Amino acid sequence: MQFKPTSRLALGGATLCATALCVPFVLAQMAPPAENQGVSARVIGAVPLAGEFDAVEGRQLRMRVVTLAPGGVFALHSHKDRPSVEFVLKGNATELRGQTSKEYREGDSVLADRNTTHWWRNDGPQAAVFVAVDVFNPPK
Repeated sequence: MQFKPTSRLALGGATLCATALCVPFVLAQMAPPAENQGVSARVIGAVPLAGEFDAVEGRQLRMRVVTLAPGGVFALHSHKDRPSVEFVLKGNATELRGQTSKEYREGDSVLADRNTTHWWRNDGPQAAVFVAVDVFNPPK
């Protein structure tokens, strides 16, 4: 049996419609997975919260992407009442704590607890990009 072009078009359209009707039904019948597969996780740093602050009322668990341009600086600041864990995603930057300095590179993590007062500078040719997570108490 030979199909005419219009018959092929009709058959193709019918097949497409049947598929479009069946696929959502089949997907809806799939159970969500009960176990992880293909997942890996690595803790890059943790600051114990006990003793960091008196109350959690009004605080936020905040995640930011922070970029420090070449030649840029983060001014001197304290993490009293704002503990943080930061991950250097790209580039490198130098942290200065008192008389001590340390260069952090891509893949390094930085912990800052209530006793941390520091500032940063980027002496490199490219931007340093951090993923910064902190427990933040926004101004009221």
